[in-house]
Amino acid sequence: MTFLTKFSLKNAVAVFIISFLLLFTGAYSFTTLKLDLLPDIEFPQISVEVIYPGASPEDMDELVTSKLEDKFKTIEGVKRVQSSSFESVAILNLEFPFNAEMDDIEAQVNNYMKETILPEEAITSVNRFSFGSLPIYNISLFAKNNNDLQELLEAEILQELNKIPGINSVSVGGLQEELVQITVNRVEAQRAGLSLAQIKELINGKYLSFPAGNIKADDIQIPIRIKEGLQSVQELENLIVSSPFAQDGKPLYLKDIATIDSVIEQSELTRYNLNDSLSLAVIKKQDANTVEVAEEVLTVLDKYSNELDYAIGLDSAEGIEKSVETLVREGLLGALFASVAVLLFLRNVRATIIAIISIPLSLLVSSIFLAQMDITLNVMTLGGMAVAVGRVVDDSIVVIENIFRRVRKSKSSITDDIIQDSTKEILKAITSSTLTTVVVFLPLGFVGGITGEFFLPFALTIVFSLLTSLLVAITIVPILAKFSFKKIPEEEKEGVLQRFYGKTISWSLNHKALVLVVSLLLLVGSGFLVQSLGFTFIPNEEEKTLVASVELPSSTSLDKANDVSLQIEKMYIDQSEINEVTAGVGSRDFRTGLKKQNQASYFLTLNEDVNTASLVKKLEGKMEQIVDDNAPGTKIGIQELETGGPPTNNNVNIDLYSNNLEKLQEASILVEDYLLNHPSLKYVTNNFEDKQKQVVVNIYSDKAQQYDVSGFQILGTVVDQTKPVSLGNLAFDEKNHRVQLSYNDDITSLEQLKNTQIFTAQGPIGIKELAEVKEIETFTSIQKLDGKVFARISAQIDSENIQQITQEVITGVERDVVLPEDVSFEGGGGSDETVETFQQLGMAMIFAIGLVYITMLITFGKARIPFIILSSLIFVPIGSFVGLSIAREPLSVSVMIGFLMLIGIVTTNAIVLVDRIGQNREEKGFTIRQSIVEAGKTRLRPILMTAFATIAALLPLAFTTSSGTLISKGLAITVIGGLTSSTLLTLIIIPVVYELFFFSQVKKER
Repeated sequence: MTFLTKFSLKNAVAVFIISFLLLFTGAYSFTTLKLDLLPDIEFPQISVEVIYPGASPEDMDELVTSKLEDKFKTIEGVKRVQSSSFESVAILNLEFPFNAEMDDIEAQVNNYMKETILPEEAITSVNRFSFGSLPIYNISLFAKNNNDLQELLEAEILQELNKIPGINSVSVGGLQEELVQITVNRVEAQRAGLSLAQIKELINGKYLSFPAGNIKADDIQIPIRIKEGLQSVQELENLIVSSPFAQDGKPLYLKDIATIDSVIEQSELTRYNLNDSLSLAVIKKQDANTVEVAEEVLTVLDKYSNELDYAIGLDSAEGIEKSVETLVREGLLGALFASVAVLLFLRNVRATIIAIISIPLSLLVSSIFLAQMDITLNVMTLGGMAVAVGRVVDDSIVVIENIFRRVRKSKSSITDDIIQDSTKEILKAITSSTLTTVVVFLPLGFVGGITGEFFLPFALTIVFSLLTSLLVAITIVPILAKFSFKKIPEEEKEGVLQRFYGKTISWSLNHKALVLVVSLLLLVGSGFLVQSLGFTFIPNEEEKTLVASVELPSSTSLDKANDVSLQIEKMYIDQSEINEVTAGVGSRDFRTGLKKQNQASYFLTLNEDVNTASLVKKLEGKMEQIVDDNAPGTKIGIQELETGGPPTNNNVNIDLYSNNLEKLQEASILVEDYLLNHPSLKYVTNNFEDKQKQVVVNIYSDKAQQYDVSGFQILGTVVDQTKPVSLGNLAFDEKNHRVQLSYNDDITSLEQLKNTQIFTAQGPIGIKELAEVKEIETFTSIQKLDGKVFARISAQIDSENIQQITQEVITGVERDVVLPEDVSFEGGGGSDETVETFQQLGMAMIFAIGLVYITMLITFGKARIPFIILSSLIFVPIGSFVGLSIAREPLSVSVMIGFLMLIGIVTTNAIVLVDRIGQNREEKGFTIRQSIVEAGKTRLRPILMTAFATIAALLPLAFTTSSGTLISKGLAITVIGGLTSSTLLTLIIIPVVYELFFFSQVKKER
């Protein structure tokens, strides 16, 4: 690669122009990168939702869920099929490996659903999930100046929002619907012999529109259409209801047996800080720029500032911008600290500027590659840049230091030959060190699951930056050195540090056994710190947004749920730690996606200085007090908002299996109580729903046959008496209206239902004569995992030692909880996946060391040299474990990635030292000991410079208190600690190991 240096020196202007073009292109690419919080990774999951109105959970399971499960479990590669059957709704989640072809699988799922015989009324939908499919906004809207906000929203705003290119969907909560309610007098209707179904047929019969041939006139065919309709509510009231029971032969009008009113219906209520509002939920497209979409949404709303106000309850864009600002700030501080570290060593401003020129060039050029690969600017890519800041200056430091030193020694002025020779002298070392750092990231491709996918942008960012920094070091740095070092101060005498280090090497070489024993004792001692560190997947970051919910008993009305919710909202507002409260009563649950009139959900925005964990416990207590006083049996839940990203895996699951639902519920309550009382667990959830009352009408077949009554006739009569009948949308008064029929009084008791009349050929008869009518309790949902009925009790672990607590909980349930017969259990959770990921990362490290060995073997051509260099890795854990222990940072995936990086970084220092030893032996004919001592003194400064520059650059990340850095803190502490200990020990151990590997030759030279 020396030709690149030669070419650059001869074509300096051309190289500068290319560099400026790359800088501008990189800067432009950086600004065009889509901003997002996390890499846009699609989960290998498919969710199937089936809506079958009126079906019980048992009906949904039998007629829908079980049929689809039998089909889906035959799909190749399916890992898990989990289903939930609720009243009128079934949800099935299918999970696949990360290498699955999801487009093909989705097509297969759709084909199976078409093949499966489902009820005609069933409505199906298939969805896929990625980080990008999460809502980016939840906005509360308020009308100004008595404007009709709903009409404005539906007529104008929603249309404009849906035109934004990055918008996937916009849903509105809290809408009111105008309904024409026809309330039929039950007694008058029965006297007239009319049912709701018959009245519906009469009204619908007045609406027709059919073609009726053509008229031929003057060779033109004019089509004829026959139309009829009711033009006004008055015409509807005067509709004649023909009946054989009409008194005195007088016509019976609809108004004689019913009243017609226009009513406002609202199926969900939404509020912001106790003020009624409309709620706007915005979901962007998977590949859209979150921040841009968010800005465009607010631009649209700001256009209507005279007609509406808005408040933002959930803002993903704000979190993204904070995370980006944090990482950019830490990266810039890192670059500043690295520059100061270089200046302290070189004590030459020009040399320092040349050395750090690789920082902007490397990072901006890497942005070009990221833009071409359509990788977003997120916490992983920015984290990669922040981490790379210290490492990208290493090659330039070594080159400029060597040129600086050679020019000082030379009696003549700086020349192209001196620069070329200086660069050539360390070319093998910097190329080898950069390539070893690059190849350590290749094994990340072998880490499966979401971890490998999630860390890929991080690894690519560092790889692009390092390769660019190598090119900068051998092309631009020599040119800048040529023009900057016209006047160089005379060579300094050997410094105190160099003389001390020379004596230290000599002493170490004479006391090899002692040096190795002490080093190994330090290594073993640091190993004892591991147990105190804890073991987690990714350390928890406190979120300043909480998600809360209350679910009242299943038969609770919307009005009752609203009354309880108002009390809870007032309690939230009274808490000084809470800034904003966004509430939805009867709206979609944040976890299941189901709409239930008996539930309410909340977004709570907290102050920045709040202790989230203590506040959650406080709010839990207050919520329990409110629901116990007003709605016993209510379930509550409150926890930090999950923003996506790799799963923290900080959870434990207890899965209970049994076909006896009574015993399964009993067991789930016992396990839930045990988890609630465990000191290291929080956010305990139980997916097993409560029972609800249900009336069952069991038809006596012989009696029904005797009266010539079919089951469908009884069904039709009961439905007619108990459920409103929808007539759909009808046009009158020049407007479409939704019309609904219902009786003026509801059936409120079992006795009334039993006495409901069935009209037979032998006269009217009560239902109780034809069927057994009884009230029972039934379960509100049926949950299944891989076809087996189960209950899952989950909790989040409030500790840094995930594996230990998981095992403790599973053992505790097995030992202390007496489960009913026929109930089996399995324990697991995030710990299983964490252990698997750690094993994969461990194998990745071993593979990375192998790749580093091969790279150095190719570079140096000798089998022993790579072993000498790799010996420096043995002592990396000493500093890393000490640093993690001081910072109280647990072992995590970010720490493991830090160790992976250290494999590349630490070998760099050893390569620089060993390469110089080899040059001394081969080119100068020195003995091994002379070569080692001279190499140590010569390479001491660049080794310390590169190490301190890397450490200084990572200090801002290590000491950051900001959230949103996700993986950077643990990684930075690991690298700082490991690099500190390995650098100090490398300077001692490498000379010792070198002599040991060439022991026979050293003996001869003596």
